[in-house]
Amino acid sequence: MNIENINNLVELFFVNYEKQNKNDKFLTSLKDQTNQFTWKETFYSIKKVSSEIQKYVKKGDRCLLISENRPEWFISDLSIMLSKAITVPAYTTYAERDYEYIINDCMPKLIFVSNQEQFNKVKNIISKNQFIEKIISFEELDIENSKYINLSNLISNLDYEDESIPKLELERKDPACIIYTSGTQGNPKGVILSHGGILNNCEGSLDILKPLLTNQTRFLTWLPLSHSYEHTVQFVQISVGAKIFYAESIEKLIKNMNDCKPQIMTAVPRFYQNLYQKINASFNKATGLRKKLIFKMLELGKKKIKKQDLSFVENIIDNLLENLVRKKIKSHFGGELKTFVSGGGALDKDVGVFLNAIGLPTLQGYGLTETSPVVSCNPIHDIRVETVGPPFKVNEVKIAEDGEILVKGENVMLGYWNNQEETKKVLKDGWLYTGDIGVFDNGYLKITDRKKDILITPGGDNISPVKIENELTNSKLFDQSVVYGDNKPYLVALLVLSEENLDATHDKIEKELNKVNQKLSKIENIKKFFTINEKFSIENGMLTPTLKLKRYKIITKYKNQFEKLY
Repeated sequence: MNIENINNLVELFFVNYEKQNKNDKFLTSLKDQTNQFTWKETFYSIKKVSSEIQKYVKKGDRCLLISENRPEWFISDLSIMLSKAITVPAYTTYAERDYEYIINDCMPKLIFVSNQEQFNKVKNIISKNQFIEKIISFEELDIENSKYINLSNLISNLDYEDESIPKLELERKDPACIIYTSGTQGNPKGVILSHGGILNNCEGSLDILKPLLTNQTRFLTWLPLSHSYEHTVQFVQISVGAKIFYAESIEKLIKNMNDCKPQIMTAVPRFYQNLYQKINASFNKATGLRKKLIFKMLELGKKKIKKQDLSFVENIIDNLLENLVRKKIKSHFGGELKTFVSGGGALDKDVGVFLNAIGLPTLQGYGLTETSPVVSCNPIHDIRVETVGPPFKVNEVKIAEDGEILVKGENVMLGYWNNQEETKKVLKDGWLYTGDIGVFDNGYLKITDRKKDILITPGGDNISPVKIENELTNSKLFDQSVVYGDNKPYLVALLVLSEENLDATHDKIEKELNKVNQKLSKIENIKKFFTINEKFSIENGMLTPTLKLKRYKIITKYKNQFEKLY
């Protein structure tokens, strides 16, 4: 389909709806498999919900959406857009003060919540704000309030007679959503993304996915839809007429993959790192012939990833291993996986090589909320794991004199909501200053660092803490780590031990640390360390909702312990 001729995201849905078998299953919750919608039910539900909410909103009004991933999320998002309002997705993991900040900042007319638990998080804030017209819940709420609408009741009796496509008065330049970035410090910023920006991203994504698509491609979605990455993937799924399954939780992800046999799945680097550690641990327990087969599979797989030619005999062996070993590995993930797509942070090179070598193709991409969000991605036919792939044809990318990556195109945000000052800092002459450092390598973009995360030694050396932390967490001994040492004579680390190694002695940790140091340059070596028992999590405020370290917050909390190591 020609996405450049589509005017808005709702039109994208309607155009694709008309091509489908209307009774095919479209949206399915794996938490409750009775909660599913055909294309026809989705179409009429969107029209019904939109006709209701149009009583309360006008063009440009904001609607806050707080829910875990489920079919009603999709229906609500499209209904808000059909009503010419703007969706403001919010993470279910936010603290009350975060919701209060966002509600006061964007002043939503409507608040959508999935259930009682999510409503309870905002009910005190709602009672203080008169601008909120209605609360719309997916499940029954224990509430006596004239402002309350139950979405399930609203769509329980749909009128299938009116087959007309609603009139759409939205242009590509109109705002589609405001996504608050999970900032590593300070208040989140509301990134305004346009209909055209997300459509532009869909166009670039389709170029990457074309070789992988089937008659009805199955996607498993688990990354929160409130994250710009998964939010845009939702519209890519519409573009290809996919079947969408909503995962129960990250803990049940492997089970869910076997439930729905996805062909494409998107996730953040932390998921792949955990996968790498689990599969590696299983490989290390192998003995005899099985161990030899695994070793050979990795050896030949890595040669292929490095674009090294296999001999005639090696090709025969590799084909045998495809059926004997790789097929068995794939069967643990539903058996039909064509690719993982990694985004939302830097994927460690060793992890990328490993997964691709064992028959789990993993395409690393790059982007940020401000670019709707994808800028580049590796194609399936030419994966270069140390890069984030070539830029999408639909945007321009260049490297500034200081190495910063700059992006220009329709996918670049309209600006930060209510924040001209911050907008001007990053948008200059149509170029978005990403804050990431990179280089081009034969047309492929390579991220080398992030400006604000660079540690500078007294000798003027620039050191990437992320690179060292990846090396540390690739060890089975360490689950998480934070490297410290800006303007210090040497580097130190905070280490969180993995659950099976909580009783590790100081000597054992030191020995493992020495192994890691051997892979690093002298200035990158960790000289001293301390351990803590509490893992960093979203709940304790030390991880963002996309599982990135809130570095500034962690360092502030453990500042004294870091400084004692000098």
